[in-house]
Amino acid sequence: MATQTADLPRQTGAPRPGPGPSRISSIDMVRGVVVVLMAIDHVRVYSGLPPGGPTPGIFFTRWITHFVAPGFVFFAGTAAYLHGRKLSSRSALSKFLWTRGLWLVFLEMTVIRIAWTFNFDFSHYLLAGVIWMIGWCMVLMAAAVWLPTTAVGVIGVTIVALHNLTDVFRGAIAHAFGSGGPNWLLKVLYFGGAIELGNSGPPLLILFVIVPWIGVMMAGYWFGQVMEMPAERRRALCLRLGLALTTLFVALRALDVYGDPRPWSRNHTLLGFLGTSKYPASLSFLLMTLGPLLILLALSERWKGKSAEIAATFGRVPMFYYLLHIPLIHVAACIVSLIREGRINPWLFGNHPLAPPPVPPGYTWSLSLLYLVFALCVTALYFPCRWYARQRASRRSVWLSYL
Repeated sequence: MATQTADLPRQTGAPRPGPGPSRISSIDMVRGVVVVLMAIDHVRVYSGLPPGGPTPGIFFTRWITHFVAPGFVFFAGTAAYLHGRKLSSRSALSKFLWTRGLWLVFLEMTVIRIAWTFNFDFSHYLLAGVIWMIGWCMVLMAAAVWLPTTAVGVIGVTIVALHNLTDVFRGAIAHAFGSGGPNWLLKVLYFGGAIELGNSGPPLLILFVIVPWIGVMMAGYWFGQVMEMPAERRRALCLRLGLALTTLFVALRALDVYGDPRPWSRNHTLLGFLGTSKYPASLSFLLMTLGPLLILLALSERWKGKSAEIAATFGRVPMFYYLLHIPLIHVAACIVSLIREGRINPWLFGNHPLAPPPVPPGYTWSLSLLYLVFALCVTALYFPCRWYARQRASRRSVWLSYL
């Protein structure tokens, strides 16, 4: 280990020993905004309102939350790079990534699964959601960090830019699969869908696939070098890069020849223009979300006051927030049901969010009720998140880094 550590400064893109960069508050602020937005969509799940329509209000309630997954994944890559600068070796970073990644997969299959459903019917339903995807991407990053940082970034950007070529060759791909469809590995990597776990096992429903998200995390890892620059320089670069990606989204979507499997020409409205594909995340979807997030990151370099402090508090403990917010929202939905119906509707114990039973007649909430519950839940979450952020800041514990 001593020899490996001594050689690190001469290895391009390797984490270097030493104290590393101090915590960058702008990343925490943007990540805090992202996790707060996430709660909107998860309240929507229990409200019974459909994703993405049919009214503009419901569409934008869903659309604003599209920034969540790209922000989570991209800044997870950036955090991995910055964390590696504090460690003694590339080996230490690799170990941290694969152990934390497997821990996240375990949480998705157990704690988070129960929080979504409040039932223990594991024989009929398992969901591979965003935490599953982030976990496996971290496992893959554990191998990728042995490459030079620039190589990691170039590979990641290439994956993001080119994966929609599958749309061009969709007919040939479907013919190659035949009537059986893609195998389990291809479903996990790109195509999604249900995987039967043996003759008597539960179906594993793949919502978030690995590609292109691994590319987003690799690009975020490369972006970590930008966050080491002096504040004004990185602010200017983030602003230019964010504007460039947003402009590229507008141009690509207007041309309507590549970047998303749902052509805008079929629906020439603003909603059609913004209605890009999330499963799997298209190039247009990622440009549409990552561009504004980088602009927000640039602006947050000068964000001050109580609102900045609140956002940064949430952003310092995103996984802790995630583990709390789903059961809290679920409990809140049960309370709303009890008040409105005089009972807790059994629908709330169905298999949410990917394969819920049909919404009962008369159950669906109004948008105003959705946002009221959202605001109350986020307010309640602030206090435990503030406590936990202080615990992490005051204690040197490896275990605390896993939440």
